[in-house]
Amino acid sequence: METLTLRPWSDGDRDLLRIANTPEMTEHLNGVETEQQLIERNERYLRLWRTGEARMFVIQDSAQRALGSIGYWRADWRGEPAFETGWFVVPEAQGRGVASRALGLLIDDAREHRNDRRFLVAFPSITNPGSNGVCRRSGFELAGTFTEEFRGAGLTMNEWVLDLSR
Repeated sequence: METLTLRPWSDGDRDLLRIANTPEMTEHLNGVETEQQLIERNERYLRLWRTGEARMFVIQDSAQRALGSIGYWRADWRGEPAFETGWFVVPEAQGRGVASRALGLLIDDAREHRNDRRFLVAFPSITNPGSNGVCRRSGFELAGTFTEEFRGAGLTMNEWVLDLSR
């Protein structure tokens, strides 16, 4: 099994956002973003890292090839301070356990940097079997389902939670 690492997001990683901005990759996210939205997302990742509000990473293999992105950011979950996480894996690296292994590394990082935050939450679309399976395999518990507007349309998501204090 190949070794994976997480490295901090950098300004030069905007092309990775473009690779993930296809109809196939955004099928469970209500579609693609504009180029301006990608620029703003990249700037937000960098700004939130600098302020300590988020930790966004590039998932790399042992040859330092970018296989995707994963990160977490400050959020509130059911009135409690929490971290929310999200990820993507480029098409050619899907189906090899990359997301699950990267999430394991991210959970370790979140536990190390959790401060007052007890929970790590994830909200994949109910139509995304891959990401829901990653949550299940990584020890998250299904806490519910809800619908919220995302990218201009309603999106029904599963609500997964992991207790970082365990």
